[in-house]
Amino acid sequence: MSEMFKAEARTEPIDSTLEPAAENGREKKVEEASLWVDAWRSLRKNPWFIISAALLLIFLTMAIFPQLFTNNDPRECLLSRSRQDPSGEHWFGTDIQGCDYYSRVIYGARNSIAVGFIVAIGTFIIAVAVGLVAGFFGGWVDAVLSRITDMVFAVPYILGALVFLNALPSDVRGVREVSLVLIVFMWPTMTRLMRGSVISVAHSEYVLAARALGAGPITIMRRHILPNSLGPVIGYATVFTGIIIGAEATLTFLGVGLQLPSISWGLQLSDAKDFLQVAPHLLLFPVIFVGLTVFAFMTMGDVIRDAIDPKAKK
Repeated sequence: MSEMFKAEARTEPIDSTLEPAAENGREKKVEEASLWVDAWRSLRKNPWFIISAALLLIFLTMAIFPQLFTNNDPRECLLSRSRQDPSGEHWFGTDIQGCDYYSRVIYGARNSIAVGFIVAIGTFIIAVAVGLVAGFFGGWVDAVLSRITDMVFAVPYILGALVFLNALPSDVRGVREVSLVLIVFMWPTMTRLMRGSVISVAHSEYVLAARALGAGPITIMRRHILPNSLGPVIGYATVFTGIIIGAEATLTFLGVGLQLPSISWGLQLSDAKDFLQVAPHLLLFPVIFVGLTVFAFMTMGDVIRDAIDPKAKK
C-alpha cells in the first residue's frame, strides 16, 4: 500500500505541469488567430492597401481577360501605319510593325504577370520546405542546407539568368523556361527569411509544450511551426512578385528573356529602345504599366508585412 501511495505522489507533479503547458498552447493558437484578424482589420483601414489592391485587381483582370479592355487583335499589323502617334483610333499609337499598341500593351500583361506568379510560387514552395527543415532540425542539417543556399546566393540572379538563358535556343525561351531559370537563382533570399522565422518560433513556449506532450517533429512543424512562421515570408513573397516582373522585363530587354511571337512588356521595351527619339510613346506606355504593376505588388507586400508584424504596430 505504501508503494502505491508513493507512485501516486510521483505522478501528480507531472500531470500538473502538462495541463498548463497544453493550456499555453491553446492560448497561443487563440493569440495567433487574433493576430491575423487584427491584421485584416488593419489592412482594410490602410489607404495604401486599398490603392495597391485596386491596381492589382485591374492588372490581374487585364492578364486573365484582356478582351474586356480591347476589341482589337494585337497580332493584326499593317506596315502602312507603322509608328503612328497616339490618336482616337489607336490610343497608344502603333508599333514598328503597325500593330495597335494599346492592345499589345494590354495583352502583354499576361506573360509578364504569369512569369511573376510562377517564379514567386515556385520560390515560395522551395523556401518554405528548405527553411522549415533547416530551421527546425538545426545542427548538421541546417549547416548543409545553409551552405547550399549560400553557394546559390553568391551568384547574382541577373548574371546567372543571363548565362543560362543565353545558352538556350531563342525559340525555346518561353514563359516556362524563363520562370524555371529565375526560380533556380532566386530562391535563397526567401529561404533565409523562412529559416530565420522558423528559428524564432521553434523556441516558443507552445512549441516546447507540444514537445513535452510527446508530439512528433512532423506534427510540430505542421501544426505549430509552419502556421506561425509564414507571416514574414508571405509579405516578402508579395514584394518578390513585383521584383520578378521587373526582372523579366530587364532580361527580355537585354534580349535573353521571352522571344517573339510572345507578347510581353519586356519585348515591347526591347523593340522600342532604338526609336526613343522618333517614337517615344513606344517606350512610355510599357514603362508605365511595368512601373504601376511593380509598385502595386511592392506596396501590397509592405503593408501586409507591417500588418502581421506586431513590432510594427508599436
